[in-house]
Formats: sequence, structure tokens, C-alpha cells
Amino acid sequence: MRPESDIREKCDAADCAVPPSRRQFLGDAFLSVASALVAVGMSKTAAFAMPLEFTTATRVNGTRHSYAIPSVDGAQFDRDNELILVRWQSSLYAFNLACPHQNTALKWSESDRRFQCPKHHSEFTPDGTYVPDSGRATRNMDRLAITRDGAGVTVDLDKLYQEDTDGAAWAAAVVKL
Repeated sequence: MRPESDIREKCDAADCAVPPSRRQFLGDAFLSVASALVAVGMSKTAAFAMPLEFTTATRVNGTRHSYAIPSVDGAQFDRDNELILVRWQSSLYAFNLACPHQNTALKWSESDRRFQCPKHHSEFTPDGTYVPDSGRATRNMDRLAITRDGAGVTVDLDKLYQEDTDGAAWAAAVVKL
């Protein structure tokens, strides 16, 4: 593969462009979709409440995926591995991306500091606790096993805990920072 500088030297900017990175493409796509939603009548707050931060594993060993510890409170989505990494009030959690009700992908509302299910409007606090009477979910978000690993954390995608069937493991699936 030739370096970008070689490609740029041989191409006229109008004829040949270096494709954007995946992260840039996703960011541009998000802004385009959010702008289109505003144009067809969705409130700006609702349209831009979709997740903005994406992450990827820094190392993979079977079902164990390593991640850097986020530097600030908030949610990061790894769509490839269907998980959400959340830093919140000196704790770090790993959640299944899907709502526990009908497996719809959750979104993060920065303004409300909550997860929301776009299908049936269930809401969850940053630690995964279901907000009563907010939708059709009947339990908390599913947590994945997470452990501290040097300067990062490791998440085991094969160890999923449901609060209603394994409350002790669900409660222990947290890294204190």
C-alpha cells in the first residue's frame, strides 16, 4: 500500500481524494442524519442526543476485549462488539448495547444523562438501573464482566449478567476508579 503523500502527489484533488477515516465518516454521517431529523420536524435536542462517542477494543483475546479507561464521565459505544462502556461517578461499567426488553439498540442522552430505548421509551441511569414507569422494560440493563487490567480494563463478552437472575454478579460487574 502506498503512503497517502504518494497518492496525493499523483492525484488532482478534484479527481482523486483520500477517503476519510472510519471515525470521521461516522461523525459526518451522524451530523447529516441529525440535521435531516431536525429538518423533518424532530426537536434539535432529540436529534442530537444520539451517541457521539465511539470506541474500539485496543486488544482482543478470544471473548476478552481490552479498552482504555475513558478520561471523563460519559458513554462510549463499541458497536462492533455490541457494548457500551460507561464511566460514571468514579465507576466504570460495561453494558450490553441492547435494551433488555426487546433488544433494541440503546442511545445515550447527554442532556438527560440517561440511556433511552427509542422503541418503547424505557430509560436507564448511567449505572444501568431501570427508571420505573419510563417504558416497557422490566429490569436493569445487562452488565458484562469487567476487570481492571493495568492502565485499562478488560471486558468478557461471554459473561453477561442480568440483575433479576444473578443480582450479586450484576452488582459486582463494576470497576471502581
